[in-house]
Amino acid sequence: MRTEIGEQPEALRRTLDCLLPRMSDVGLVARGTRQVLFIARGSSDNAAVYGRYLIESEAGRLATLAAPSIATAYRTKLDLSGVLAVAISQSGATEEIIETLDWAAGCGARTVAVTNAARSPLAELAEVALITEAGEELAVPATKTYTTQLAAVAVLALGLGADLDQAELRRVPDELARLVEETEASPALPAIVEELARVPGMVVSGRGLAFGTALELALKLKEACYLQAMGLSYADLLHGPIAVVDAETPALLVAADEGPTLPGTVELARRVTGAGARAYGIGGGLADVCSYTLPGPRLPEWVAPLGLIVPGQLVTESLARALGIDPDVPRGLRKVTQTR
Repeated sequence: MRTEIGEQPEALRRTLDCLLPRMSDVGLVARGTRQVLFIARGSSDNAAVYGRYLIESEAGRLATLAAPSIATAYRTKLDLSGVLAVAISQSGATEEIIETLDWAAGCGARTVAVTNAARSPLAELAEVALITEAGEELAVPATKTYTTQLAAVAVLALGLGADLDQAELRRVPDELARLVEETEASPALPAIVEELARVPGMVVSGRGLAFGTALELALKLKEACYLQAMGLSYADLLHGPIAVVDAETPALLVAADEGPTLPGTVELARRVTGAGARAYGIGGGLADVCSYTLPGPRLPEWVAPLGLIVPGQLVTESLARALGIDPDVPRGLRKVTQTR
């Protein structure tokens, strides 16, 4: 897992080199569509959450997450004319995702696949396949396949007409390399790991474009560290679950250094620490209000999630080792999970 975290900058460079020229292909397949339907599970579903916020906020299209059981269990026919169905799968071999994309096409949707496997059934099924260039990933917890999926989703948004600067996306690989180096050198990393090793659970929170990062980090802490980690937007957290945050249940907050959700995240950190709980931050905007803070990406909000997850990956890997767990092979998990 640690090796693959370090491979992310180069994997992203390769992915952007391959996919940015495919923006016109996205525009062509999406012609005549009005909204986007993401089909995914696990870490790929968290990449889709980022895609939903990015496409709605920057491309001006309604974007939603599919419920695959509608296709695979209930077998309901829907009118999906005017819909661009985007299936995201690291392996391109998960039967449920393949079946749901095929169902969407049969319901009238246009189709795109995001996968790391060019010769996979999912890639062959879709009208346009955006192949990420993560290379082989051996650790069960997804790292470089996840960040390259985020890059592919960013390219998708650009292809759908988002008025964003490609040069900002091109800056991401260098920022990830800096984040890996600075996070590992930060005294906050071992301090956070030491404290998390003593708690049974925690809350991970972000909002808007950072919400998918919060969900992904919570998933990583659950699957690799067996920690009871709840991923919530800070809006949902304040609607009741904030009651679980106490001296033995800290909060880890993620936010870009800019954007409309930063003030609310800062206020949440103040509320957590004011209640006597520990708050850990990822992102420079949280440095003054958290117990410990890890560096965040020096990137605009729309691409910040590609960097925000990296310190969280390093926390997860370090915490698993501290707990005596091999993060590469968490119990009960396989690299390709089959669901129906």
